[in-house]
Amino acid sequence: MNAVWSSLGSYLLAFAVWPGLLLAAPLGWLELWFMRKLVARLQGRQGPPFFQPFFDFMKLLGKETVIPRGVNRGIFLALPVVSVAAVTAALAIVPLPGNPAPSLPGDVVLLLYLMEVPILCEVLAGYVSRSIYGQVAAMREALLSLAYNLPFLVAIIAMAQEAGSFQMSTLQAAPYGLVHLLAAVTFLLALPARMKLNPFSIANAEHEIVADSHIEYSGPPLALFKLSHAVELVLLTELFAVVFIPATPWPLVNLLVYLAAGVAVLGGVTLLATATARLRLTQAFRFYWVWGGLASAVTLAATLVR
Repeated sequence: MNAVWSSLGSYLLAFAVWPGLLLAAPLGWLELWFMRKLVARLQGRQGPPFFQPFFDFMKLLGKETVIPRGVNRGIFLALPVVSVAAVTAALAIVPLPGNPAPSLPGDVVLLLYLMEVPILCEVLAGYVSRSIYGQVAAMREALLSLAYNLPFLVAIIAMAQEAGSFQMSTLQAAPYGLVHLLAAVTFLLALPARMKLNPFSIANAEHEIVADSHIEYSGPPLALFKLSHAVELVLLTELFAVVFIPATPWPLVNLLVYLAAGVAVLGGVTLLATATARLRLTQAFRFYWVWGGLASAVTLAATLVR
């Protein structure tokens, strides 16, 4: 019984502190600032100060929450809370150095499930708001997720197949080989779309549909959706680092390497977003099912030929 309470306490600590919300939120705001600053420099502008994402979050917390007429109030307000909770719980599973939560058999499956919850919340937010613009954004996000999830899920499943386990700690300790390289490329193909960046920023195309599925959200609920996105950036970059970057025997070195790898990934997707124009939904869908499907097939084939 004591062991159960100890494990529960470890997971609550991981959820609340590290790699959970207390430290992941500032890290996510720093990553958002880095991306905005890099875009500004590439466009010849100065860019925002490093504390701007935090100030934006605090400003939204002080705004009034306006709920559209005819909307289910409970669902409308619950969606951003569920989104933040799910992405934070997923991050608590990632075996970053200093994570007090023990890795459990099958936690890869739980991680992938939790990572889909914010996407579902985005889609539901668009439809529950009863806004035509929000519904268009929700439809685009739902369709696009059917495409970019192919390489994303295959990359993680291939690594689990290669490691012979669906446990995160086993994936982290798996010997580096060809499957790592192929799965990493496949994983990176999905990142721009999961981060809602060009050329796959179709669901949040501000010039076409004003805003994304949060168009009717304001105040603290909108702040929570923004927080969920910031934490999701940390989750995606650090998941890539943990699964695809070889670990060393020194936890502090691993942490620094993982953070540096996350910054490098963010820099790459930001450069791509700055240098490209937004695709149409059909073009993005075709890209992921052709090139993403090809990369997925090659990665799965490599796991079988050993």
